[in-house]
Amino acid sequence: MQNMNDGEIVKQQYQNADKLNIRIMLHHKYSTNKTPFGDWIVSNYKIKPGSRVLELGCGTGDTWKEHLDLIDNEGLLILSDFSEGMLKTAKENLGEHSNVEYQVIDIQNIPYENDSFDVVVANMMLYHVPDLQKGLSEVARVLKESGTFYCATYGENGIIHYMEGLLKEYGLKDTTNKAFTLQNGEEILAGHFRRVRKLEREDGLAITNLEDMMDYIFSCTSITNVADLDRDVLREIFNNQMVDGVLHIPKEYGMFVCEK
Repeated sequence: MQNMNDGEIVKQQYQNADKLNIRIMLHHKYSTNKTPFGDWIVSNYKIKPGSRVLELGCGTGDTWKEHLDLIDNEGLLILSDFSEGMLKTAKENLGEHSNVEYQVIDIQNIPYENDSFDVVVANMMLYHVPDLQKGLSEVARVLKESGTFYCATYGENGIIHYMEGLLKEYGLKDTTNKAFTLQNGEEILAGHFRRVRKLEREDGLAITNLEDMMDYIFSCTSITNVADLDRDVLREIFNNQMVDGVLHIPKEYGMFVCEK
């Protein structure tokens, strides 16, 4: 199996939306919490009229699909990603709007003046940032004194952790990037923001079609040796875990709300 550093893995996974969409689909189809994760995230946003909002790592932009009304005509939403391919997908999903801009931006070097934004968002991406301290310093720099930073992430006891326990005899290991999780994120953020609150979401997966689970696994690079697995063997292992035709898998997701 070819060794890749984290930066190469991120580029491979997010050069376009294909693999990401596979993972999004599994959560959308089988989550026990029927409020979509993106809607739950947005429900915690406090965006005042006329606000300037910057999202870093916007991905496909789906989070905003039903929520662009949060940005009024006097406000501005800048959707950014380090991947041009992902940003292209976001633009196709959301279209052109007078109060929405699309920019290729690296969180480690945000090209805006100090105190530029009322709200900054960075969901499910901070664990990928090579120099996280620099990235968070940049967020704090461009955020206004009264501004809020929202950042969702995963915990260390979710889907991949579950699969590692189930498949350890096959040599699979959880290599999920734990640089920024629900367990350590509060301490990391406290060095840059005066107040940090953690919000945890209750959820899980109840999977009825194992082919969807197989597709999810083979879209991931956060489990070692996944490419070496036999799909039929893997399917049988998960089939043995099903109860009344349902495979139950834990999820651990949440977000931090930070005040400058």
